[in-house]
Amino acid sequence: MVKLDILSDPICPWCLIGKAQLERALEARPDHPFVIEWHPFQLNPDMPAQGVDRRAYLEEKFGGKERAVQIYARVAEHAEAAGVAINFEGIQRTPNTLDAHRLIHWAGIEGAQYRVVSALMRGYFQEGRDIGDRDVLADIADSAGLDAAMIRKLLDSDADLEEIRARDAAAREMGVNAVPTFIVAGKHAVPGAQATEVWLRVIDEIMAQDGVQDQGDTDGSEG
Repeated sequence: MVKLDILSDPICPWCLIGKAQLERALEARPDHPFVIEWHPFQLNPDMPAQGVDRRAYLEEKFGGKERAVQIYARVAEHAEAAGVAINFEGIQRTPNTLDAHRLIHWAGIEGAQYRVVSALMRGYFQEGRDIGDRDVLADIADSAGLDAAMIRKLLDSDADLEEIRARDAAAREMGVNAVPTFIVAGKHAVPGAQATEVWLRVIDEIMAQDGVQDQGDTDGSEG
C-alpha cells in the first residue's frame, strides 16, 4: 500500500475538482495501492470565526468585482469540464474552516474521513450550506455516521484546535502555499487539481514498480 496525503480546504473549488478527478482514476483502478489521509490547510487562516459575506470577500481578495468574476468564470469552466457541479449562486458566506478541519480530523479517527470530506464539499459547493456553522457541521457528521451530539460537544470545546493550527503551519513551513497538494509515499509532491489521466499514469507506474519488485524478490528467494 502507498500513502497518499492530501492537503486541502473544503471551501477550495480546485480541491473539489482535484478530488473528483482523482476519484475517477481510483474507480478505474479498483486495485489501486493508495491509502488516503486528508490534512488541514486553511486558505483563509485569518478569517473571522463567523465568516464573511462571500461576494464582498472575493471582491476584496481579487481587487474588485470584475477581477473576481473573471477568476471564478475560469473556475466554473474547469469545473464544468471536469463534470463537477458547483452552485456558486447558492454560496452566501465564506466561512472560517478551522472547525471543519477539526471535524475531518475526528472523522479520520473513526474511519469516516472520506465521507466527511465529501459531505463538507457537497454541502458547501452544491447545497450552499455554511460549513463554519457548528450545527451544520454536527448535521454533516451525523450524515456520515458519526455521533452528532459528541461532535457538537467537541466543537464547543477547544479540542484539537492547536493541533490543527500547528499542522496547517507545518505545511506552510514545508513550502505548501496552495491546495490541493498531494504527497505520494511521503516524498513526491503533486500540486494542483491533476487530470484523471495523470493519476492513472501515477497508479500504473506504482503498480508496475511493485510488480518488478515482487518479481525480483521471488527470483531472489528461488535462487
